[in-house]
Amino acid sequence: MPELPEVEAARRAIAENCIGKRIKRCVVADDTKVIDGVSRGDFEASLTGKTIVAAHRKGKNMWIQLDSPPFPSFQFGMAGAIYIKGVAVTKYKRSAVSDTDEWPSKYSKVFIELDDGLELSFTDKRRFAKVRLLKNPAIVAPISELGPDALLEPMTEDELFKALSKKKIAIKALLLDQSFISGVGNWIADEVLYQAKIHPLQSAASISKEGCAALHKSLKEVIEHSVEVDADSSRFPADWLFHSRWGKKPGKINGKAIDFIKAGSRTSAYVPELQKLSGDQAVKAAAKPQKKSSNKKNNDGAESEDEEVAKPKGGKKTTQSKAKKPPAKRKTDTSDEDNDDDDDDDDDEEEKPATKKKSKGSSGNKRSTARKKSKESDSDDGDEDDVKAEVEVAKKAQTGRPTRMRAK
Repeated sequence: MPELPEVEAARRAIAENCIGKRIKRCVVADDTKVIDGVSRGDFEASLTGKTIVAAHRKGKNMWIQLDSPPFPSFQFGMAGAIYIKGVAVTKYKRSAVSDTDEWPSKYSKVFIELDDGLELSFTDKRRFAKVRLLKNPAIVAPISELGPDALLEPMTEDELFKALSKKKIAIKALLLDQSFISGVGNWIADEVLYQAKIHPLQSAASISKEGCAALHKSLKEVIEHSVEVDADSSRFPADWLFHSRWGKKPGKINGKAIDFIKAGSRTSAYVPELQKLSGDQAVKAAAKPQKKSSNKKNNDGAESEDEEVAKPKGGKKTTQSKAKKPPAKRKTDTSDEDNDDDDDDDDDEEEKPATKKKSKGSSGNKRSTARKKSKESDSDDGDEDDVKAEVEVAKKAQTGRPTRMRAK
């Protein structure tokens, strides 16, 4: 997902190449999921003939100021990107538009041709972005609801410590909350916490003054450096976690193992050897019995941040019959803010879990179900009574004699 550095790189590219030029032609996609609240005809008419005056950004949102309102506003979502023909603009994961693709791309949502022949396009393959036409984007949602911009309005160290002391939620979730600080997404949050040696689940209020100083320093350095190099990840320092967090399986950084943990509804990459819980949380974690590891590994790594599998409520195990079932439908969330979990960001996809339906088949089916449940009882002791009861029901069903379920 594009974060502050990537969106800032797009803003700078427009500011450096398009200011003072008139829009000769505008073509808007017929995509009401992305083009929000305005018809394509009205959108095109509102831009054609206007002159680009400036390009602005707050957090992960950008808008182009014209010589008269309304102005186009872009919420980048998971894969939104600005392309200018003949101009190098930073690319990032998930943008999925290559130099060899047709121009404008089939994923283009807004295409603009300027009076000097320069052409630019906003693309979005995954359709989680939002493009709006607003009189004053800065004073309406979603931009008006954002917290201070991490680059343009950074908190002082004392301000950050005071703000953290009032928040009892996990620090990773707080950093992703765009109403707290805007522009920080999943990879930046993981990076600054790694560099500050803070566990993603550490309560914000419990972070010491020294820990806050380290967090403030790493947040400033990561944001400023990534913006300075126009979000070109090949120019990020070699010792950044960024380079190792995208793997399909947990890897290593500087000889130390990287692991993944769920923080809120997002997956966090962290280094357990360096990022340890402290205070009461460390005591509770040490006293908590270790869960049995699952044979199923997380093969998505930190990339699962945007595509996560929802678990059944209560965390109970479910069983599925051997019959093939149609693939689960994907539930999409049109927001891209990380605090949709809270956080934002937002923006995310969830896969609905398959649920088991009760069978009304013959007694043979009941016996099969009972045998299956009996096997499961080895790993789920809480269901033992139910298994025995169903076995009894299956036996009685063969003789036709009524039976009474034994109460738990």
